[in-house]
Amino acid sequence: MLIALLDERDTHHDRAVERLKGLAKSPFACSSVTLAEVLVGPTRADRLEEARRAIEGLGMREIALPADAAHDLATLRAETGLRLPDCCVVLAAESTRAPIVSFDERLVGVAERRGLVSPD
Repeated sequence: MLIALLDERDTHHDRAVERLKGLAKSPFACSSVTLAEVLVGPTRADRLEEARRAIEGLGMREIALPADAAHDLATLRAETGLRLPDCCVVLAAESTRAPIVSFDERLVGVAERRGLVSPD
């Protein structure tokens, strides 16, 4: 959702803006890996500082992966079939008991099965 939020040309941008309005009073957090993925596009477009300010404006908290994350990530990847960056989303949500907000149906399906459903 963050990628779509930061890119007005993204097909999900308007949906992301509307979703954000509904979550305005909720705290935001994401893993360091997720944040890095979000910042790739703006970096390529020479808009990194603009993106960083926008993310800071959301009050986004960065969740560092724990030193022993490799085992948990490997297990998540094997059990769910998700790509490793998406496993980082799940691990961060499980470690903070925060809901996952995403437009990725596979990721949302895993979130639902693991009790990490995003608020409507």
